[in-house]
Amino acid sequence: MRELVSSFFDFVVGLLDFLTIEGVVPIISMLPLIELRGSIPFGIYQGLTPLQTFLLAYPASMIPAPFIILLIKKIFDLLSKYSTFFDRLIERIIRRNNEKHREKVDKYGLMGLFIIVAIPLPGTGVWSGSLAASLFDFKFKSALVIIALGNLVAASAITLISIGAFSFI
Repeated sequence: MRELVSSFFDFVVGLLDFLTIEGVVPIISMLPLIELRGSIPFGIYQGLTPLQTFLLAYPASMIPAPFIILLIKKIFDLLSKYSTFFDRLIERIIRRNNEKHREKVDKYGLMGLFIIVAIPLPGTGVWSGSLAASLFDFKFKSALVIIALGNLVAASAITLISIGAFSFI
């Protein structure tokens, strides 16, 4: 895990050599696992205003959602056909997603999807919500709207938390 974090910071520092902070924040926002949870505090820490950071991070974080919802099953099928490694990995991802989110989605439907995206904790967010929407066969438009609303709540919460966290530094 330490190597992964170190690699991420090396990646960000490398990006800053070529791009401005305004270019780096959207890129970080689109990355799985990191998304807004990392890009908003990073942008504010780097000197962007909270509003600038929010306006850069939020729309960029939504870019992967339609592609994941529409294409992930097709990509999984294709990868599974050509590699037993990917077949096992995909089976594990689907099983984990079912174990982690199935109860919420079955019980709460679109509200459960909203909760998966809106709670600003690791393992939640646009990528997880989009994967769940695809695997649980939500209608595309409904899922995308709910994911966008949940992501808006998460982005707002993270921005407010970041403002408070960095006011003490």
